[in-house]
Amino acid sequence: MATAVERDLADEPLLYRIKDAVRVLNLSRTVIYEQIRAGRLRTVKQGRAHRIPASAIHEYVALLEHEAGGDR
Repeated sequence: MATAVERDLADEPLLYRIKDAVRVLNLSRTVIYEQIRAGRLRTVKQGRAHRIPASAIHEYVALLEHEAGGDR
């Protein structure tokens, strides 16, 4: 039987390409890059490729909810 962590890893990629983050967050490519430059969306670099960790996407959504007052 799979543990909760194993199920989570199977359901969601650990790293997203920019184009995948565009789809997941339903934001434009330009907005994604603006958020990265502003330090609001964290990336990691593997060679020349930039990837967005799944945890960074969750943190970004939490930041948006907090800014909107969604954590009341």
